[in-house]
Amino acid sequence: MARVLGIGNALVDLLISLEDDRLLEELNLPKGSMTLVDEQTKDRIAEKSKHLKREMASGGSAANTIHGLARLGIETAFIGTIGRDETGEFFKNDLLKSHIRPILNQSETPSGLATTLISPDGERTFGTYLGASIELSPDDFDREKFSGFDLLHVEGYLVQNHELLETILKLAKQAGLQVSIDMASYNVVEENLDYLKEMVERYVDIVFANEEEARAFSGLDADPALDYLSGFTEVAIVKTGSRGSMVKSRGKVMIIDAIRADVADTTGAGDLYAAGFLYGMVNNKDLKISGNIGSLLATQVVEVMGAKIPDGRWETILKEIKQL
Repeated sequence: MARVLGIGNALVDLLISLEDDRLLEELNLPKGSMTLVDEQTKDRIAEKSKHLKREMASGGSAANTIHGLARLGIETAFIGTIGRDETGEFFKNDLLKSHIRPILNQSETPSGLATTLISPDGERTFGTYLGASIELSPDDFDREKFSGFDLLHVEGYLVQNHELLETILKLAKQAGLQVSIDMASYNVVEENLDYLKEMVERYVDIVFANEEEARAFSGLDADPALDYLSGFTEVAIVKTGSRGSMVKSRGKVMIIDAIRADVADTTGAGDLYAAGFLYGMVNNKDLKISGNIGSLLATQVVEVMGAKIPDGRWETILKEIKQL
């Protein structure tokens, strides 16, 4: 059976339900974006939102995808950095609970916290304090780290450390792994555009992007952006929200229909779509079926709060996948 390694920012998600969008304006957080914040701003967000409903869950884009793959029965591991604190312990224990092998460095810096502000329409806005999670270093990696794995999934947020991301991608390819990357956020793409294009073209086999990220990468709308992306990589995926997704590989385009959902919170939709799609790929399903599995998982996660699908839904999901 295929083994999948995830590398990304080891973050804990603090999910806060907003009554309206005024707090986003007050905190100067653009709706739908991921904004990096310092410890002081993290604390200010917590203070301003303390009266609102909240819950905590382990997070980080790549970690969410790895959790989904693990629940589908794939053997997985995750590399990241946590602090020596309760937040870090929470993150580690959540990996273990999902049967994911934790390969975690520990730091004296506080663990990373992604405050997720959820608007009434389900859109989410991140104020992310990276903390210890950003302390992954190129020196933490050698080819041995990738031994025994078949596929590497990384999150685009790592692009903010150019030397780190290139080291990871280069070593993974030298070790014979397929490489998958999720673009992460349109503003991250915009700020690192030339470098990101170079990395995708040199090392990446599978790219996931939503419409905004694809537009930031290509300067084009969804359909031509898919064509543009596919010129850089073997498999390009552009997710178009309630309209579904599009996959292009070797000149062939597949349209993946969305599944009707009662949206509560879009947090984790892209991450779980990636989990479903990669599950299909490592099990040698065709790209259409892989996309359908991605849509199925995305639908399940948007119907609940947070980036995790509840335990009670997985048995039904696994049955539905067998019928695809």
